[in-house]
Amino acid sequence: MKHFELDVHTHTISSGHSTRDTVTDMVKQAGIKNLTLLGISEHGPALPGACTASYFRSLSCAPSLRMGIRILYGAEANIMNYSGALDLDNTLLKKLDYCIAGLHLPCLPPGSAEENTSALIGAMKNPSVKILAHPDDVKYPLDYPLLVEEAIKNHVLLEINNTSLSPGGYRGSTKENDCIILELCRKHHYPVLLSSDSHGHSSVGDFTYACSLIQEVNFPKELILNYSTEDFLSWLC
Repeated sequence: MKHFELDVHTHTISSGHSTRDTVTDMVKQAGIKNLTLLGISEHGPALPGACTASYFRSLSCAPSLRMGIRILYGAEANIMNYSGALDLDNTLLKKLDYCIAGLHLPCLPPGSAEENTSALIGAMKNPSVKILAHPDDVKYPLDYPLLVEEAIKNHVLLEINNTSLSPGGYRGSTKENDCIILELCRKHHYPVLLSSDSHGHSSVGDFTYACSLIQEVNFPKELILNYSTEDFLSWLC
């Protein structure tokens, strides 16, 4: 039976909240989960207590292989306005392995569905952005048909965020929004990415709630990129 090979939305102590775990702690847990690829995607500097630009500049010196596991170093950049501007400059982003872009309350207050969708579309037009973080957040209503259409045009993945779907998740009851995303991606035969959004080692590679929803709606396994490190790396190219 195929198993999940990768998790690329994770955070360590460097993101400044919720955990004291280091990259080493994350890698050890990835090994326990039999992952072959781990992505470290710390929060961008606009979030209180998060990494400064100098942290991201230093990632070029970090090892790409640890304990037999391939490591990618990226960022979860914050979208700062309804045009999609990010809190990390393009020169820096181009040096990272990948960039996740997301909406967070301290950086941009929720607007209308049109405004929120415009913010995400603007971010997706940045060629460094490869993934949209938690596009299911009920605080940020979205035009999902338009969002998926633009994601396809810009070769950007929408994630199904396990933390969002967990009981009592702070993004609200996201299941309905995730079902809409999955149905649209099925319609367009477009892949999705499962993400733990783990803040610390304990949830690395944990897609329990995302998998439950995937099974409930019978979403095709061939449209889930977590099953193949090779396919995901090809996607990033």
